[in-house]
Amino acid sequence: MIEGELSLKKGSFELRSGPFSFAAQGVSVLFGRSGSGKSTLLRAITGLDADTRGTLRFKGETWQNQAWRLPTTRRNIGFVFQEAALFAHLDVRGNLHYALTRAPASAPGALDQLAGRVGISHLLDQAVTTLSGGERQRVAIARALLSQPRLLCMDEPLSALDWRAKAELLALIDALAQETGIPVLYITHAPKEVERLANRVIFMADGRIERVESLRRALARPDSELFDEEGPVSVLQGSLQAPDATGLASFGNAALRLRLSLSLAPAARPSATRLRVLARDVSLATVQPQGLSILNQLPITIAALHPGAQGRVTVVCTLADGQPLLAEITAYSCQALALAPGRPAFALIKSVALMD
Repeated sequence: MIEGELSLKKGSFELRSGPFSFAAQGVSVLFGRSGSGKSTLLRAITGLDADTRGTLRFKGETWQNQAWRLPTTRRNIGFVFQEAALFAHLDVRGNLHYALTRAPASAPGALDQLAGRVGISHLLDQAVTTLSGGERQRVAIARALLSQPRLLCMDEPLSALDWRAKAELLALIDALAQETGIPVLYITHAPKEVERLANRVIFMADGRIERVESLRRALARPDSELFDEEGPVSVLQGSLQAPDATGLASFGNAALRLRLSLSLAPAARPSATRLRVLARDVSLATVQPQGLSILNQLPITIAALHPGAQGRVTVVCTLADGQPLLAEITAYSCQALALAPGRPAFALIKSVALMD
């Protein structure tokens, strides 16, 4: 667990986290609007600011209390920032070797092996000043991992990248978090990054932690802050199968199956485990329709109804495997269909986004 209560005053801004506790495993995303205190909390947890007050424990080890504070250098933390912060006077290999010399121990060939894993083997002898933004962040991630950290902290590492580089690095970060088992603290204000990476979400506002929720719980709330940009969203968990003879691929599990038409390269698909569905792209029917081009017509049970603005209703549905699916329909349709908690129905999913 990572647990404690921290405070830090920086100019006119004051962090007062309140008591917090969350698992030191997987990806924990610090989420909130600009100025909510995400980066300040990260600095407090990592010990980068000596003015931090309060208590902090990491996996049972005291990092700070009222009388004592463990220096950042002894907390064994890896950092990846918005700017890669590479050493300009060293080439890629030199930047990685610097981290390797600071690691407690390293296996022979660790540098070359990790460079291959993050896709920078061909860049090892290149000057870092010649790299693209995405390449620089790959080097920064490899450098952080080569130091063998107990905790990896990432402060908006993708904010300066284009959409393609973001998609590639999101997949890489997710895979590395699973492969290494290193807990990750990840800062973003982009809901799509939360939905792609998070195991849990730490919601922040006005310098305090409002709540810590699993991603599934955060997405089950119709008033979730994650919905501010595009409205309610569902993220379905499953695995992707190779396309069949019809060119369609199946996504899901033993109790849930969706059929998808994939337009991206098949080689990019097998690692995908999350499917993003906008609530406005889900229609409901009380009987299974016939003669429709919509491939995915899934049996569901109505779990809850949440009236919203402009005559809209968010319908919380439960799929056959227990996962929640949100649909956004008009209040008129909700009344005409006589929808109510416990009623069986069918969800018609018109569009999805595979999060690979």
